[in-house]
Amino acid sequence: MSVEHLEILRKLVRFDTVSRNSNLALIEWICDYLDGHGITVQLTYNPERSKANLFATIGDTSPGGLVLSGHTDVVPVDDQQWSSDPFAATLRDECIYGRGTCDMKGYIAVALSLVPELVATRRRCPIHLAFSFDEEIGCLGVRPLLADLAAREIRPRGCVVGEPTGMRVVTAHKGAAMVACEITGLEVHSSLAPRGVNAIHCAALIIAQVDAIAHRLAAEEPPHPGFDIPHSTIQVNQIRGGTAGNTVAGGCRFTIDIRTLPGTRRESLLEQIRSYIESAILPRMRAVSPLCRIELNEIAQIPGFCIEREHELVQHVQRVLEPAQDPCCVAFATEAGLFQQAGIPTLICGPGHIDQAHRPDEFISLAQLERCGAVLRKLTRDVEPQRT
Repeated sequence: MSVEHLEILRKLVRFDTVSRNSNLALIEWICDYLDGHGITVQLTYNPERSKANLFATIGDTSPGGLVLSGHTDVVPVDDQQWSSDPFAATLRDECIYGRGTCDMKGYIAVALSLVPELVATRRRCPIHLAFSFDEEIGCLGVRPLLADLAAREIRPRGCVVGEPTGMRVVTAHKGAAMVACEITGLEVHSSLAPRGVNAIHCAALIIAQVDAIAHRLAAEEPPHPGFDIPHSTIQVNQIRGGTAGNTVAGGCRFTIDIRTLPGTRRESLLEQIRSYIESAILPRMRAVSPLCRIELNEIAQIPGFCIEREHELVQHVQRVLEPAQDPCCVAFATEAGLFQQAGIPTLICGPGHIDQAHRPDEFISLAQLERCGAVLRKLTRDVEPQRT
């Protein structure tokens, strides 16, 4: 295990960058580190300027080059039972334990550890570092980062998003969306139920429609054999409503989780729900009270991602990985689709495994970090994919 990898990872894990918190202390540390190697950074902020993305270029500013991309935020540790301090990188049994070690400060640490030799090497085209905020709550931070790149006409030839894939190339993942449904009915005493509008009952009808859509997808959508679940899914995982057991529920709120195959439009699924609400639910509610309403609000949306296995970027990384496993698909969502929408060919490949992330005692093995370092070192020696 490289001492540089480990020391940088220890520093990064010490910063509590759970998405509800600021990531500025971590970003400032990286800025100082890069400045010490003569590298200028560009920061883009959230509206409150409490969080920042970092973009830096090693080498000249000529077009092309490769982006090494990772997110700086991590998921909470609340109510999890840890064997060691989650915000201290603890070495145990050839693994590093701590929040974010796998997802995905390990990858960021490896990329940063290569900076001195990248700076010292004469290179034909640049290496870019892109570190974002708020990936875990909807890939929010990378959007202004990509808008800034477009405004500055920075056009990389490719991007490697270093999410934990066991250093296997991932060429597709499902899109993800979270939609809040807010129902306002009419509260009355339960003995006078016909004079009220029960928001929970209305929610139940809409949820039944969501379930019907889910069954149609499973039965009718052309399956994608690369995924464990080869069709899109839609479901309700959270609901709350009502005020008392003897009061007709005047309010109810639930969230709809949508996971779509590449090529399936979540908008079409939402339109089916909206059409059902408008035709079957709202008229019944407003016949009792015109003040009743139902609102659907998308609170998170991450596009699906897919790149052809024959794409030159995929083939280039596969050659570097030799011997490499075949590319695969994953169920979890990443920033890769947003990079692709910005016109940057992208794949996913990083150290660690997704089942080690988000859990108590999150960890990454030293062997995976060492493998990542070797791969990135070879990959950044010749960042321009060979044309096939």
